[in-house]
Amino acid sequence: YRGGPVVYWMSREQRVNDNWALCFAQSEALEKKVPLVVLFCQTPRFLDATQQQYHFLLRGLREVKRTLEEKNISFFLLHGEPESRVPSFIHECGAGMLITDQNPLRLTREWKRGVASRITIPMLDIDAHNIVPVWIASQKLEYGAYTLRPKLHRLLPEFLDDYPPIVKHPFTATVPVKSIDWDRDPSPTPVPVNSTSSLVCEPGEAAALVVLRNFIALRMQRYDTDRNDPMLEGQSHLSPYLHFGHVSAQRVALEVQRASASPSAAAFLEELIVRRELSDNFCLYNNAYDSFDGFPAWAQQSLNVHRKDARTHLYTLEQFEAAETHDALWNAAQREMLRTGRMHGFMRMYWAKKILEWTASPEEAIAIAIHLNDTYELDGRDPNGYAGIAWSIGGVHDRAWIERPVYGKIRYMNAKGCARKFDVKAYCDKFRS
Repeated sequence: YRGGPVVYWMSREQRVNDNWALCFAQSEALEKKVPLVVLFCQTPRFLDATQQQYHFLLRGLREVKRTLEEKNISFFLLHGEPESRVPSFIHECGAGMLITDQNPLRLTREWKRGVASRITIPMLDIDAHNIVPVWIASQKLEYGAYTLRPKLHRLLPEFLDDYPPIVKHPFTATVPVKSIDWDRDPSPTPVPVNSTSSLVCEPGEAAALVVLRNFIALRMQRYDTDRNDPMLEGQSHLSPYLHFGHVSAQRVALEVQRASASPSAAAFLEELIVRRELSDNFCLYNNAYDSFDGFPAWAQQSLNVHRKDARTHLYTLEQFEAAETHDALWNAAQREMLRTGRMHGFMRMYWAKKILEWTASPEEAIAIAIHLNDTYELDGRDPNGYAGIAWSIGGVHDRAWIERPVYGKIRYMNAKGCARKFDVKAYCDKFRS
């Protein structure tokens, strides 16, 4: 360490409180008696993100900036490619250390490698997203929840503790803070013409905590029975906030544990901790997480056997996108996503599996599913999304089932099975064209 401010390059964790990366950055800055600076680098493109997702991001960052200023911590919003903009900023401010937050996606890891190759100061990656850091929970690709679960449960007592507060920083940065044009066009990718959605939830850390408290007070006790019914308000609605880092999973887990020890609370924590951290494990240790090559060997073999099976229907990306299939239930799920920027969790499975059934190959199916998910879902471009699609289409984290046409041994779903779980007609009516 050669002096200069500690810089926290915020990316996945867009919040001030309950953020281990920022906590660590401040502890280092206090120990070294230097200023603490936070930067966010807004890239011109991020996978299939559109203006809707960028607007959500920027409105959350405005709150981050205000909260940091109250703590005497400077915030900088950079524009451009991180590999060049972050090293340039590091040089300009004379930083002595760079802290980043962990993200297992290939693109973000490429950014970090590019930055690391262009700077000479220490650079540390902090997992502020998972309760048990992903590389501590497991050092290898896990087969499924049943292999990761005991590892997490063994480590949770050590890691599931409360956060230290971010204090008012006693050392002021001398780097001139530039004004931020929050109204500039955030992305060259417009909201697609098929979408009529506006933001269905208020962005930001404060809003996320309101949603969390409402879930605990109003819906959590019925989570176990209501979560798979799209016609009930049974889900937490926290997914966008967890994706953008407006709330930490650790804070959610702590508040849920304090509120209840019911079977519903346990079912929710299974999804929040085991299933969500399994997705990070999948993307970190499987570089082909978004392709056919990332499927387990048994699934690849089975799908290969059935490549030439006759499909009852074949649709193009444009037909899927416009919800123009023969299946009213699938079309309703697609319209839910187009109109609201989200889709009920149970319907995401049915939606992805039918794309496999109605395309010419599993490669085409996963490409279409990922494109639609990442373009229209507010919480797209996320390990949870990639793992969920790979589960639905490629048997990831699942087992072999009864063999059938097209699917091979991949788990099958149909509309009749959905009708046994919820009122399909009411759902279709709700999202009819």
